[in-house]
Amino acid sequence: MAYKPTKEELAAAVGKTVPDVITPNLKVLFCGINPSVYTAVVKYNFARPGNRFWPTLFASGFTPRLFLPEEQQELLSLGFGITNVVDRATVAAADLSKEELKQGGEQLAQKVLQYKPQVLALLGISVYQAAFGQKCKGVGLQDLMIGTTQVWVLPNPSGLNAHFPPRRLAEVYRELRAYVG
Repeated sequence: MAYKPTKEELAAAVGKTVPDVITPNLKVLFCGINPSVYTAVVKYNFARPGNRFWPTLFASGFTPRLFLPEEQQELLSLGFGITNVVDRATVAAADLSKEELKQGGEQLAQKVLQYKPQVLALLGISVYQAAFGQKCKGVGLQDLMIGTTQVWVLPNPSGLNAHFPPRRLAEVYRELRAYVG
């Protein structure tokens, strides 16, 4: 049975950070909004039960098998990484202010300029708009570039995102997979 954090551990994780999974020149740097408190407790990205990130990566061909969150470092050898717009863990993304998201976007742009991924894939239309102050063209390639890095928007893989059931989520992630080869 998977580890289940206590209420006390979850409460203590508010404001904590989770390290990026990153190295220079990745094919894709996946970018979440911010870590959940669950993620901050276990220290693995997209670890909360019900999050569809890992199953979607597998279903769309990014990984050769279904990775567990604790295998996140294996993404690097495949040319993929993980970061967040805002580093601090919250109970819900709604706990972040517009200013915090805007500052996070500025810090993210600096990180992208430093690490130079081929594509920055933001996981959510609203986070793209909040972080970069730009209107989103919808899911897919955006007009915005950061240095030589293309910016792509993907649906948020949260289990709360009812607009994208698992099959549709895999389809749109597969479009990015085909783009980066």
